[in-house]
Amino acid sequence: MEMTVDFELENLQRQTFDYFLYETNPDNGLVIDKTSADWPASIAATGLALACYPVSVERGFMSRAAAIERTLATLRFFWNSPQGAESDATGYKGFYYHFLDMQTGRRAWQCELSTVDSAFLLVGALTAAIYFDASTNEENEIRTLSDAIYRRADWQWAQDQGATVTHGWKPESGFLKYRWEGYDEALLLYILGLGSPTYPLPEHSYAAWASTYQWESCYGQEYLYGGSLFIHQLSHVWIDFRGIQDAFMHDKGIDYFENSRRATYVQQQYAINNPLKFEGYAACCWGITASEGPGPNTIKINGIDRQFFDYVARGVPYGPDDGTLSPWALVASLPFAPEIVLPALHHCIHQAKLTEFNSYGFKASFNPTHPGIPGNPYGWWVSPWHFGLNQGPIILMIENYRTGLLWKLMRNCPYIVKGLLRAGFNGGWL
Repeated sequence: MEMTVDFELENLQRQTFDYFLYETNPDNGLVIDKTSADWPASIAATGLALACYPVSVERGFMSRAAAIERTLATLRFFWNSPQGAESDATGYKGFYYHFLDMQTGRRAWQCELSTVDSAFLLVGALTAAIYFDASTNEENEIRTLSDAIYRRADWQWAQDQGATVTHGWKPESGFLKYRWEGYDEALLLYILGLGSPTYPLPEHSYAAWASTYQWESCYGQEYLYGGSLFIHQLSHVWIDFRGIQDAFMHDKGIDYFENSRRATYVQQQYAINNPLKFEGYAACCWGITASEGPGPNTIKINGIDRQFFDYVARGVPYGPDDGTLSPWALVASLPFAPEIVLPALHHCIHQAKLTEFNSYGFKASFNPTHPGIPGNPYGWWVSPWHFGLNQGPIILMIENYRTGLLWKLMRNCPYIVKGLLRAGFNGGWL
């Protein structure tokens, strides 16, 4: 049975990695956000790709030479692309616009300069710097560029004179009014900001963020609340939180890894209870997160008016919930609770057949309550798209479950270690 599971996991990794092989501009390393015509690149997806190349080398999906070539193209682009206050630059103050034109690398859609998406790009670069450790000219250049790109980010500027970090900035209107507050994927952002040797966040910035946490009891689990499952996953792609604690977690007697395990069980129990009586929800079928959906529309199904949403941060237990599930979010919880994730993964592949008609493994999401387009092969709605932001965590969290590769690499990143220590983490491997 174990060999079968291992084969299945590697097969899913390989299928998913094809997204980064074929949906990337090899000239600049930019990865398309979504498999839709004329769609821009996502800097977060590009950062995830940088972290996936080491896995691809270890698994034999890509040669080391090809991974080096792709990584260097990406890092050279980001180091040399225009940084400035102009409305069509690539970035400013060491941060980058959320979406970039796939060919030119310039800002797309008048989008925001995104602090958290920049964090995923930066940590991808740092992953490459740790993995490519040979004393060749190419690998030395990877390390030099990664370090320079990380050091350029001005985290103090991104605070806009407040304690916490802003979501971002636009040249037309200045800083966005929202800040990273409440437990979310910004855990990684704060650790990267605290670890900076050039423009570090002050220690009180992390304390200010943690002061906005929400501790809850749900379905018999006491945990630090975050409704969407991705909140409990994305920072964990790179940081091994097992056995290390900040002041908040020390007070609660657990760590962030255990917290994510509990959040995963809350997801499963919500699906078992299925309070809104959606189709398909079960102990082996769950995973509610930020995702594409079949809406926006309202359809009468079995006498009930069902409201469906488009892309929204779906969450448990308070919603929004419209019956849409995301298999990628299921896989990304594999390290936390394999005993409930593996059966659900088996169900998605073999019963729901969610990889059968797709180029790159799982599509972004599915909704067994919504009928979908007439004549579709499933009989219910399945997203027509793949998203780079979904693909990366599948590859990386499977690898962390199998070998702990990303966790081992990033334990050796001095900036991550410094950031954790300045945030007050201690114990365990620290």
